[in-house]
Amino acid sequence: MTANGWFQIAIFFALVLACATPLGIYMARVFERQHTFADRFFRPIERLLYRICGIDETHEMRWTEYSIVMLIFSLVTLLATYAIERLQHLLPLNPQHLANVAPDLALNTAVSFTTNTNWQSYVPEATMSYLTQMLTLAYHNFFSAAVGMALAVALIRGISRKESKTLGNFWVDTTRASLWVLLPTCLIYALLLVSQGVVQNFRPYDQATLVQPQTVTATGTDGKTTTTTVTTQSIAQGPVASQEAIKMLGTNGGGFFNANSAHPFENPTPLSNLMEMFSIFLIPAAFTVTLGRMTRSPAHGWAVFAAMSVLFFAGVFVAYYAEAQPNPLLHTSSMQAMHIDQHVSASQSGGNMEGKEVRFGIANSALFATVTTDASCGAVNSMHDSFMPLGGLVPLVNIMLGEVIFGGVGAGLYGMLIFVVLAVFIAGLMVGRTPEYLGKKIEAFDVKMAMLYVLIFPLSILGFSAVSLMMPNLGLASLANAGPHGLSEILYAYTSATGNNGSAFAGLSANTHWYNLSLAAAMLIGRFFMIVPMLAIAGSLAEKKLVPPSPGTFPVHTPLFTVLLVGVILIVGALTFFPALSLGPILEHLLMQAGKTF
Repeated sequence: MTANGWFQIAIFFALVLACATPLGIYMARVFERQHTFADRFFRPIERLLYRICGIDETHEMRWTEYSIVMLIFSLVTLLATYAIERLQHLLPLNPQHLANVAPDLALNTAVSFTTNTNWQSYVPEATMSYLTQMLTLAYHNFFSAAVGMALAVALIRGISRKESKTLGNFWVDTTRASLWVLLPTCLIYALLLVSQGVVQNFRPYDQATLVQPQTVTATGTDGKTTTTTVTTQSIAQGPVASQEAIKMLGTNGGGFFNANSAHPFENPTPLSNLMEMFSIFLIPAAFTVTLGRMTRSPAHGWAVFAAMSVLFFAGVFVAYYAEAQPNPLLHTSSMQAMHIDQHVSASQSGGNMEGKEVRFGIANSALFATVTTDASCGAVNSMHDSFMPLGGLVPLVNIMLGEVIFGGVGAGLYGMLIFVVLAVFIAGLMVGRTPEYLGKKIEAFDVKMAMLYVLIFPLSILGFSAVSLMMPNLGLASLANAGPHGLSEILYAYTSATGNNGSAFAGLSANTHWYNLSLAAAMLIGRFFMIVPMLAIAGSLAEKKLVPPSPGTFPVHTPLFTVLLVGVILIVGALTFFPALSLGPILEHLLMQAGKTF
């Protein structure tokens, strides 16, 4: 680790901290229907959309109606995405004449982008046409993010309202999230990315002649060996900047290219790298300020922000420390070779550069990996599969905690508020009185729904992972590594899918019938099976009366509350998965120190 590396991490966090307040206040005004400077531009468009769609913007929804409308909207858009993928060979904007997407892969992708996961079991530039990328995938990048923001706002309303049976209007919240927040921000952001060299065009792929032709030898399934001389290289093009902007701001993560944000056309410069990391955290961090403003308790919003920050810095410290260490196996080999080449030993002492871009180095790679898995983004600028065991442990644990460390747009906040309910409940048990949260009594129904939310998550991850490990011909056949690293690859896949993250340990070949279908099921469970209990809590809180604070009321804006909240997250989240982590990255680390790798 270096002072320069920590300085860059500090700059990143300072930018997030500086921008959280103005954006958070702006979003609170947007969702409370207060006047903003953008109303003159978007209010006429909003009215027109409601008129065309027949939406009554004054209609308020109960939590059950809010849930049903959200589920129907998600189902319809999922089916539309699936249809376009299957028919893309017949549709325009396909200059490469790419074939239609296979049924199981099309379903996996449609579910992935509908749930804000953006898991990609395919090579985008060789699979998806320009039309599919823009009309379905980029569309979902906007609306899956907008739905997450709407759901967070619904929960905040449930906390702030008293004796109310409604949580707002799903259509209005989703429209306002898109028009007032995501669209204008992405327009400016896309232009900034273009200024850094991110491509934005509709050109067919370029064909470049290699200066040095390459000879490739391959052995087929029939055992015959073929040799081919490659003289040209296809250089992919496309409308990248527009998708990159919402990919990051909406914490989606699905790349236009297979290398994602490690590709120079998606992330060409250190400045673009900083902008991409900053944009991942921007809206989730601002939502803590929105929480404080809408609940009339700004200090509570900052207490939640502080809990997220503590967990973030703990993760980035471990990841940066682990990756800054040389691989002990390579380091030993290089020390033995000192008499041959003095430079070999020196190069190993710089840390683990395997799978990393020299443009960004170790500090920015470790920071990016931490940020993208703290949020439910999934974009990567380095390959997590190549991280040291403890370095790879950090992204895995970040998702296992429920991605509440800032988390996805909206989704991170409502996930964190579930842990807030549990923390308040535990505090109430400690003092022997009915727990209260911002003047609302936390009762049996609320705790049951919170525990249902918490238990669904590990059940999906551990259940699907166990089934895959028990099927050699389906689950294990796709692994590139054996031993604990292979376990980590499978565990990471289902953790990423259930956590709606989308990043992966790249050693798992997931484009098979089993993984496409089982991962799709995990994504649906991680998104919708957890949203319904959360909205049930919101509806229950909205109906409650406000209880005046008393000497026995546990304050939710103090450092003590932040410590309790962090403790509950670690105990409920981390300890649930500790046995699996012990057999995966922790065991791999110990074996690596003993001289064994996989």
